[in-house]
Amino acid sequence: MALKISDFLKSKAIVMEIKAKDKIEVINELVEHMVSHKFVKNGEEFVKALAKRENLESTGIGDGIAIPHARTNAVQDLVLAFARSPHGVDFSSIDGKPSYLIFLIASPENKKSEYIMALAKLSRLLRKQTVREKLRNAKSPDEVLTVIKQNEE
Repeated sequence: MALKISDFLKSKAIVMEIKAKDKIEVINELVEHMVSHKFVKNGEEFVKALAKRENLESTGIGDGIAIPHARTNAVQDLVLAFARSPHGVDFSSIDGKPSYLIFLIASPENKKSEYIMALAKLSRLLRKQTVREKLRNAKSPDEVLTVIKQNEE
């Protein structure tokens, strides 16, 4: 069975307009959201893992996208969250531009191959300009999920 992004991104893990204005605030706000919806059991541990990962190398991949991610036992299964920033957030992207579409990936330590596959599939999906535009214009979490389902392999 091929891994599908839509299987790991739930509508309750989608924040249509994130309030945070900087990278660490965005991560904190998204993790808090995930904890409140029971996707993450230990928010503090997850934030530490994400911050450590960000310090190694920026997760701003360019084209207005950031994919903060970490493997941590703060989650039991691979889980994704999505947030949109109306103003853009500086994720120290390779193209120097702010990120408007932020996908967060959490994976348990023991699911390395699923984690790497999710990261690769998400990166490939977001290379398509039409997908990025549709995600920026989506009006609801369901619409975000529909865009992903219609465009993933």
